[in-house]
Amino acid sequence: MVPASRGMCILLLVIAMTGIPAVLQAELAKKLRGPCAVVYPSDAVVEWDCRTLRQKESLETLFGEYWVDVARFNRIDRRHVGVGISIKVPRRIEDAANFQPLPLFYPTAEQDEQFILVDLSEQFLGAYEYGALRFSLPITSGNGNGPTPTGEFRLSAAHRRHQSSLFTVEGTDRPYPMNYGLRFYINREGVSYWIHGRDLPGYPASHGCIGLYDEPMQQEQYGFPKDPELNDAKRLFEWALGREVEDEKLIQLPQGPRVHIIGLVPGRPKP
Repeated sequence: MVPASRGMCILLLVIAMTGIPAVLQAELAKKLRGPCAVVYPSDAVVEWDCRTLRQKESLETLFGEYWVDVARFNRIDRRHVGVGISIKVPRRIEDAANFQPLPLFYPTAEQDEQFILVDLSEQFLGAYEYGALRFSLPITSGNGNGPTPTGEFRLSAAHRRHQSSLFTVEGTDRPYPMNYGLRFYINREGVSYWIHGRDLPGYPASHGCIGLYDEPMQQEQYGFPKDPELNDAKRLFEWALGREVEDEKLIQLPQGPRVHIIGLVPGRPKP
């Protein structure tokens, strides 16, 4: 068994973490001004315009009850939506509410009680039951510096209170939380790859792990958002285990759900 301290998911949290020089953070922020800079295959089927946020604008003030749908469409969390960030706004808000870039039926999973499909090209994860899509979630995957492995895997462990052994929360010496972790791969060097809660900046930002919404973690660590609502990491964790879990110990999963990771990390528009 690989110790929890080695399940490191080498994260690149552009804004949210120390361990990355301030100069590099500033350079990355200039290059990536939001989701409009990322191209997905599904962009071709949903008409949208790029909007740059101004002072006092937020997802809630702009889109009201549809703010969650717009956040999901942009694969971004509220903490990373601020002044100067450009987001994709569907011309018909209903397109955001009904947005689903994954297949409703996945034949490969037809015999599986539970099955996880991760499409890196779309930056979305799907939870399937006997081939039928139960729900889907936006993600942030590895970037060019630390790719998420593709292929066929299986969940082998679960850890409700996992932590990074490499990075700390911005401005503190606290290990960065990787709540509701689901391990799907250990490479030859013993590095573990997890699906877990983290910041979603609107583009691929990790060094291999797969991140999901975890607003309660953000509220706890940063004090924002004040009213956490989105916790996709917990939803997937409890679906995979079939129950709520209060135990904070590492849980082995001898026959966990299969995981297929396909596609390529999305490119950016040509200049």
